[in-house]
Amino acid sequence: MNKLYLLGSLGVASAVWSVACQSVYAETVRSYSKESSSEKVRTETPALSEMEHPATSVAEWLSQVSEADSPAVTQIIDVQLNATETGLTIVLNPSEGSLSPASTSVVGNALIADIPDATLALPDTDEFQSVNPTDEIAFVTVSNLPNNTVRVAITGVEAAPTAEVISEATGLVFNVSLEEGAIATEQTEDDTLQIVVTAQRTEEDLQDVPISITVLTEEQIEDAGITTLDDISQRTPNFAVFSATGNRFFNFYSIRGLPNVNFASRDTVGFFVDDVPYDYGGFITQDFTDLERVEILRGPQNTLYGRSSQAGVVNIITRRPTNAFEFDGTAGYGAFNDLDLRASVSGPIIQDQLFYRLSGNYGSRDGYVDNNFLDDDLDDQSGGNGRGKLLWTPSDDWEILLNASFDDYRDGGGPLLPIDDEPFEIEQDVNGFTDLVSNAQSLRIAYEPANLRVTSITSRRFSSQDIETDLDFSTVRSGTFTNIFDSTVITQELRIQSPEEAERFQWLAGGYYESRTFNTEDDGFNFGPDAALLFGDFAVPGASLLRNADLDTTVWAGFGQVSYQPIEDLTLTAGLRYESVSNKLDSFERVLTLPDGSETTFTEFNDVEQDGDILLPRFAVEYRFNPEVVAYGTIARGYRPGGINFRPDNEFSLTFESERSLNYEIGLKSSLLDDRLGVNLAAFHNPIEDYQVLILDPFTAVPLEITNADAALTGVELELRATPSEGLDIIAGVGYVDARFTDFRDRVTGEVFDGNQLPFAPEWTYNLAVQYRAPMGLFARAELTGFGDTFFDEANTFRQSAFTIFNARLGYEFGNYGLYVFGNNIFDLEYLTNAAGTVGVQSGQYGVPATFGVQFRAKL
Repeated sequence: MNKLYLLGSLGVASAVWSVACQSVYAETVRSYSKESSSEKVRTETPALSEMEHPATSVAEWLSQVSEADSPAVTQIIDVQLNATETGLTIVLNPSEGSLSPASTSVVGNALIADIPDATLALPDTDEFQSVNPTDEIAFVTVSNLPNNTVRVAITGVEAAPTAEVISEATGLVFNVSLEEGAIATEQTEDDTLQIVVTAQRTEEDLQDVPISITVLTEEQIEDAGITTLDDISQRTPNFAVFSATGNRFFNFYSIRGLPNVNFASRDTVGFFVDDVPYDYGGFITQDFTDLERVEILRGPQNTLYGRSSQAGVVNIITRRPTNAFEFDGTAGYGAFNDLDLRASVSGPIIQDQLFYRLSGNYGSRDGYVDNNFLDDDLDDQSGGNGRGKLLWTPSDDWEILLNASFDDYRDGGGPLLPIDDEPFEIEQDVNGFTDLVSNAQSLRIAYEPANLRVTSITSRRFSSQDIETDLDFSTVRSGTFTNIFDSTVITQELRIQSPEEAERFQWLAGGYYESRTFNTEDDGFNFGPDAALLFGDFAVPGASLLRNADLDTTVWAGFGQVSYQPIEDLTLTAGLRYESVSNKLDSFERVLTLPDGSETTFTEFNDVEQDGDILLPRFAVEYRFNPEVVAYGTIARGYRPGGINFRPDNEFSLTFESERSLNYEIGLKSSLLDDRLGVNLAAFHNPIEDYQVLILDPFTAVPLEITNADAALTGVELELRATPSEGLDIIAGVGYVDARFTDFRDRVTGEVFDGNQLPFAPEWTYNLAVQYRAPMGLFARAELTGFGDTFFDEANTFRQSAFTIFNARLGYEFGNYGLYVFGNNIFDLEYLTNAAGTVGVQSGQYGVPATFGVQFRAKL
């Protein structure tokens, strides 16, 4: 409804009723495509002179005379965007007449044009916004300002665009361009690769980060179909994930040869999803949905993150709520009845202030492994997850983000299969199951006044895993292995740091608190009718031998880092972390319960405590030879805290020492041929004291306890990104690590393992992807990923030789839609991801076989 305000000399408005009572008839036609977003409106409105409203007072008569002398206000009823070869054309069409000339200015990356004596009069909104109308333009916004002024804001991705403003009879035309010469004042010589990361808790170019880091952008994630941790590792040098036929029971993984075999203690790899730390390898096996970016940092990360990590960090960032409505959805179907549905929706609740985002996925499939004894699949899967975000920006200085998520999966048993010629067939009398449930909540508050930034992150995450598997992986009715793990982690992180604009001197200081409660119930054996054949006479049918434990961990830490540029091309960095860790085993018992209810306690501990603290320094130097080439070197102390075994056999295996390392690294980063070629190289050496070794149960391969040894790791990483021609992209990476024991004697057998390769530490990792996106919509991608020789035990008995997997994806993209066909492991390679000796049988877990499918995507 239009409102006409008439202010007379006596301050009385008596003519409003005559305007407000009129009917406004409008016919609206909307069209939207990936290249442009427009709304066309035809409106017929009676002219003011045609209205019958005679003056009834001197004040009203004076008001009408005053209005007749003021400039006319022109309505803008149509905004059109059209992509061009040099940028973008924006057309503003008035209802009648012409628009006044616009005054322009530049604010940051935005070109601002203010049009006087005009008002935006679109049918259903008082603001027009288009997100990413071209690759170089982030936003185009047209909105009303006070005093009858319309503002056009054109925000560039890297710098402010330029625009030629032409006044035509049909309206105002903005010819927007991002020519190299026009944006030279906004783009520094150091702008090279166009990938912005937050690995060092501030936005900066990937090539400016003195860390060995792999970044998967939103476009790369979508193009490669990345949804799991395994998918991420296959595109990252020196990062290996060993998933069992896609099973979510537990994933072993390693960065630079440092594995997470000690799942009872803190992982060597720090996992963060939207700033929330994840723990335990069985609690990070879910699918990922609605990803914006993934950053994989290699080497110790202790002076920038709340939770410290020794091997590196996987920083997963999901998409933020938006100020304009958007929808993204995919539906896929493939081999083994694999159904995959994903969707996200986002938009404003209150324009420019309060925004929401909802995302989720559901998936199910049949099993890869046939249990011929039960005539059923062993490892079928179903479940999904969801996430909700609420972003509030009450002012330019404040940002408050509430984030909540859940995961709920029910899978078949975690398959340990006999290593033979039929890896996907088995005969056992129990299928088993794996149930995973988790939920997380976080509150991120950011305050950014003129001279600093303050960030508070409060989080809680609950995770639970309930599993049952066949005890002997055969048709012998020996019983089942069960356990129920649950973990609750509460964290508080506070960071204060220099403003984003700081250049020569940057600083960060932070504090961190973590409280973790880890419980295990019914962890052990439930004996069946034939259990005595394997375990002796004490394994009475119907009896159980189970463990129960309650373990608490508390962490306090302070950390900080400063960077200084004594000269323009040289940056010196120093950081320090102090951390205190307290572990307490409230109770542990290992009890044999007979069918008549009588109990015998074999092992019991109560109120066992272990405390420790450490200082972790980091030093780095970075030198830029020219705008395209930068070199760096770092020395950093790494650390994984000691702890208490939750499956101790005796007091000698009750505790284990902290693991300490000193990481030396040098690197070179370059962006060449006008940013068409990027090459990054890093080399490292990392000696480790008191490396934590996991001891397995010789009967069931169940992890029992942790002991300590010494080790050393040396290696390199090389990554390449190239765009030889428009639409053609090549991404390649290779990692090498020599990870070996330097001092380790098996405490049971006395065997010396000095010189043996660390388990789950492949000597080589490599990846190559070639992708082409044609202007007419054709999309094609071929890639390979490979691993060198890998051992699965300290004795180097169980080994997977080097292998390579090939994937392919072909599609057609039209407007906001895409249709694709894909194949993973297309040559159906059989390879082990784990192996162990159990009850006299060599058993293992295999990778996912060949899968093929189709996918449909829609973006609105």
